[in-house]
Amino acid sequence: MLFNQHIWRDWARNLHQWGLDNLTASLLETAGPLTILAAQVVYLGQPFLKLAVQENKIDALAQMLEDTQQKRTFISIIREADSGESDSHS
Repeated sequence: MLFNQHIWRDWARNLHQWGLDNLTASLLETAGPLTILAAQVVYLGQPFLKLAVQENKIDALAQMLEDTQQKRTFISIIREADSGESDSHS
């Protein structure tokens, strides 16, 4: 869903700052259907996750993990953030 892209961009920026952007993108690309199981874990953990993360961000994560197109879009955003940072340091 397009309305989650602002959340995904924040995540991509944070992943890049932590040095986890390439790892996260690779895991999402190779995990295949396991991401659907990960989404279910997110849904089950929602009562606990809400203590540390806003509910809309938890929902966005679960939805992205469930939907192949959203996952591809998020991976693209991660890759763009990584290449954008690389270009600015050149």
